[in-house]
Amino acid sequence: MATYDLTPRIAPNLDRHLVFPLLEFLQERQLYPEEQIFKSKIELLSKTNMVDYAMDIHKSLYHTEDVPQDMIERRAEVVARLKALEEGAAPLVAFLQNVNAVQELRADKQYNLQMLNDRFQIGPKQIEALYQYAKFQFECGNYSGAADYLYLSTAFMVNKRRRPQFKDFIKVDVILNDPFLGKRVEDINFSTVPMRDEFLENARLFIFETYCRIHQRINMGVLAEKLNLNYEEAERWIVNLIRNSKLDAKIDSQSGTVIMEPNQPNVYEQLIDHTKAISGRTYKLVGQLLEHAHAQAAR
Repeated sequence: MATYDLTPRIAPNLDRHLVFPLLEFLQERQLYPEEQIFKSKIELLSKTNMVDYAMDIHKSLYHTEDVPQDMIERRAEVVARLKALEEGAAPLVAFLQNVNAVQELRADKQYNLQMLNDRFQIGPKQIEALYQYAKFQFECGNYSGAADYLYLSTAFMVNKRRRPQFKDFIKVDVILNDPFLGKRVEDINFSTVPMRDEFLENARLFIFETYCRIHQRINMGVLAEKLNLNYEEAERWIVNLIRNSKLDAKIDSQSGTVIMEPNQPNVYEQLIDHTKAISGRTYKLVGQLLEHAHAQAAR
């Protein structure tokens, strides 16, 4: 397997923070000796601010609680830099956490940088400090924001109640689609390995539901191919699905077909589905208008 591993070829072209999950994936698959993976991780982290993690790996590699002096000095530098950036961005962070101040700023479009400086002591220096603080957090390995997006993209497939959001997800996928990266993720998706079985099960379910909405009579052999199962596995999977989900369908064993009873929503149901969000949007618009009117009256 290591002979066909492309990590050494693509790693030089990636950000260090993107290479680290690749090493985690290789360690999980045990394609290389664990000692070699640990050394690669330490070398990779040496040019980042993830010093604490590098120390932990060093301890695991050499089975000791002692760490090199350069790591200790590097950690002191990172902590001091983080505190300095946090103090520099503190006025802007405090302002963004003040809900009333932010709402007032949104309501009054005449606000400018000079006014922010006079009232909240926020100027170009604080804005630049916030940018550097955010960038430094990323370099320290704080990927919580990226993890949230990754979770959302995976949840669309593993969540059975996904229909209202899936259309929007498809729009984003079309806009931000990269064929090359898409193929690489399809072939080697190291981030979803723990959810592989659940992902495949829900992908089959989604394919089956979509296919059944288009066709009333489905050939079992064709459906088995679509689901990436053999004929017996596909028949058993569909029987369990019909039994558990109480679908209005039956299997004709003689002809080897699945017969679906059409259950299309009528015109009135479709109209309700398309208009039920209007009420919420109206209330939201009225609230924004009232908020703007109150802000204008207060001035």
